[in-house]
Amino acid sequence: MNKSILLVIGLAATLTVGLYSLPKGVVQNADKQLGNQTSGGRTTTQSNEKQPEQTSSVEHNAPLTVGQQKKRSALLTAFVNSGEAEKAKTAGPLIDFFRSVSRFDSAAYYAGQLATNQPSEPNLLRAGDLYFEAYGFAVDDKKSTDLGQKTRDFYQKALDKNPNLLLAKANMAMTYVSTQTPMQGIMLLREVLQQDPTNEVALFNLGLLSMRSNQYDRAIERFRQILAVNPNSRKARFYLGVSLVEKGEKAEAKEVLAEVKATEKDPQILAAVKELEERMK
Repeated sequence: MNKSILLVIGLAATLTVGLYSLPKGVVQNADKQLGNQTSGGRTTTQSNEKQPEQTSSVEHNAPLTVGQQKKRSALLTAFVNSGEAEKAKTAGPLIDFFRSVSRFDSAAYYAGQLATNQPSEPNLLRAGDLYFEAYGFAVDDKKSTDLGQKTRDFYQKALDKNPNLLLAKANMAMTYVSTQTPMQGIMLLREVLQQDPTNEVALFNLGLLSMRSNQYDRAIERFRQILAVNPNSRKARFYLGVSLVEKGEKAEAKEVLAEVKATEKDPQILAAVKELEERMK
């Protein structure tokens, strides 16, 4: 597989909680995700856990402006000084601020603080979602490992309360891809499909993992399953096209990629389509 194709697969392998989103900050992380192809009112912060608000998961982030720094300080003060009953109310703006300035690990950190203090299902689920988002943007292996573990911790606590949180289970599965136990992720995805055979996230993730291991027959089957239920899934159609090219099914691949070009606007995907078409000449 050529570099630009690997890139978009690597991007998709770090799906955020928005179905099939491709976070631009993960561009530098594509090789890692593909793995071995050739993946009171005081908070209860532990003293040995570094608060991440001075750093970011995404390398080369623009420094905060003076105005943003002031806003951050005000929001942090409100969060730290709020009483237990107000903690959720002050956490929301703080988390939203950090996400708005691409400090995804900081957003996850404070969502985790809230979930630890008030472990309701919504709080635990939001913490898992935000740690998963930060995991997708991590470019450092150690940080990725730590964020992946945090993702699993919070998602598991939410799943203990509600085993039917299938998106949480499907997201959690993808954090196992670059660990020593990737099969745990595959097993989780299969569990999701046992509960919901048409679950798009699980089917999509299994399709990507099949591509990652060069099992294109299986990948094609997964992406076709998605399109049978949701014919408008642009991402599934694109990866179906990639899989058909890799399997050598040129005639069908050309038809599928032509459909992708007619509807897709993402420049990275369009560049990959062009490369695939050149390969089939």
